[in-house]
Amino acid sequence: MIRILFFLIVVFALGLGFAWLADRPGTMVVEFQGMEYQVTLLVAAVGVAAVVAAVMLAWWVLKSLWNSPRAVTRYFRARKRDRGYQSLSTGMIAAGAGDAELARRMNKQALQNLSSDQEPLIHLLEAQTLLLEGNVAGARKKFEAMLDDPETRILGLRGLFLEAQRESEPEAARHYAEQAAQVAPQLGWASSAALEARVVEGDWDAALRLLERQASSRQIAKEVANRRRAVLLTARAMDQLDADPTAARNTALEAVRLAPDLVPASVTAAKALVRLNDFRKAAKVLEAIWKQQPHPEVAQAYLHLRPGDSAHDRLKRARKLESLKTYHPESSLAVARAAYEAGEYDEARRAIEAVLKQQPREGAYLLLADIEEDETGDQGRVRHWLGQAVRAPRDPAWTADGYISEKWAPFSPVTGRIDAFEWRVPVEKLPAPIEAATRDKVGPAVTAIPVMVPAAPASEKPEKAAEEGTIAAGGKTGAVEAAASPLKAGRETDEAATDGIVPAAAASGDTDMPAKAAGPGRYAAESPVEILPPGGEAESEAGETAETYHQPDDPGVDPNKPPAEPASRFRLF
Repeated sequence: MIRILFFLIVVFALGLGFAWLADRPGTMVVEFQGMEYQVTLLVAAVGVAAVVAAVMLAWWVLKSLWNSPRAVTRYFRARKRDRGYQSLSTGMIAAGAGDAELARRMNKQALQNLSSDQEPLIHLLEAQTLLLEGNVAGARKKFEAMLDDPETRILGLRGLFLEAQRESEPEAARHYAEQAAQVAPQLGWASSAALEARVVEGDWDAALRLLERQASSRQIAKEVANRRRAVLLTARAMDQLDADPTAARNTALEAVRLAPDLVPASVTAAKALVRLNDFRKAAKVLEAIWKQQPHPEVAQAYLHLRPGDSAHDRLKRARKLESLKTYHPESSLAVARAAYEAGEYDEARRAIEAVLKQQPREGAYLLLADIEEDETGDQGRVRHWLGQAVRAPRDPAWTADGYISEKWAPFSPVTGRIDAFEWRVPVEKLPAPIEAATRDKVGPAVTAIPVMVPAAPASEKPEKAAEEGTIAAGGKTGAVEAAASPLKAGRETDEAATDGIVPAAAASGDTDMPAKAAGPGRYAAESPVEILPPGGEAESEAGETAETYHQPDDPGVDPNKPPAEPASRFRLF
């Protein structure tokens, strides 16, 4: 638009000039080689303009002829480049849509029209095409080739990071993320992966620095940053608790300030304060977290705040906790356990019955079995409560990504995610659909978990066989032992009588975890169940039959030697 206005202004100025000359008559005399030429002033001006235009036109024609080969070459080069970029764009769209054939064809056209040095995105298109075709090794080589070019280095590290995660190579993934974080600290995926690596290694100071960098660059929200900082401070305080209680106290109190509802932070702060003989402040910290979130670990720390207190002193503390959070299952359960330890069976029974009215759970029934045995010794009632415990929902536990742990941890051992552990009831195996259960004798709807049940003495086996039964409810499988021998015969006999209760870890698929302690007493204590993988029948030491796994008959395989881990397929730079 501006160029058009400028052209019109020039034409208008020329018109005004010629009009001004036309209004002023005059002649111009030119003498050349003895000849005298006389013309008007307007004709002379037009002649001069025509000569200048002719000279400019001639110069343009000569210049065009001189530059024509270069112009033609430039035209065809631009046309080829445009075709290459069009092929590259179409190929990237096809790769994103999952069309491997079109992506491969467009990649070939892009390589014909563009060079990889000219356009580095060709490497990305080729790598994506190889991934679509299933050539993971070739794609990895392409990503590694991108590391040599500073322009595509971050892109190559990102591709290698994703492939390492897909191939379940956490060490390689962390290595590439750390390299990317060094080159570009503003990358969220790189800094998050590097932060998780530092947390897994237990380098809390480096992890806190990375978290501060994330918060300052606004990669994460302020609330998320405060929560993660509290988790990391709690983990550092737990490490400092034995060596430096003062530092552990300051660190844990800072974590409590950032996340008042974080139970491990308050418990750790209370433990540090107890080691510094500040019992009053430790009690205030535990009472504050109890008002917000009643938790068994808080009750355990509060009841045992003073190591020299008697069982009745702990019962008084439990009653105080109940007054702080009235009508809560955890409050009643804390009173029940403290009353049981103090020998106040009536109060313990009333408290545990209040728990069962609000939230029936396995630990409550196991505690009732302990109370029944110690108070009355009625083995029939004991077996009744043990059967109820098998059918009852599991007790809450620290769970992260399907992994059940007895203690809280700052990260998930499965994925490395920070603040992954939650206090909740573990997810158990769901029962089969109704259609599968009512199918015409195709097979069992739910596969039972094989459990080793101790055999009773030979003289008592008929009585045991008449009372024993198998119970499957909500996906849990177990056997209720009939307590053939007297429970007073010894603790081992008592535990054998209740062996058959499948822990929450087995129900969720994690057979490496021991059963969770649900409360005091021989029934509420830990009673791990041996679960054998399927693969054959074997005779156990006690005389019962259970499924077990047989090693292959290969003379070159050592059954006592663990299998060697496969070598990493990623080259670390």
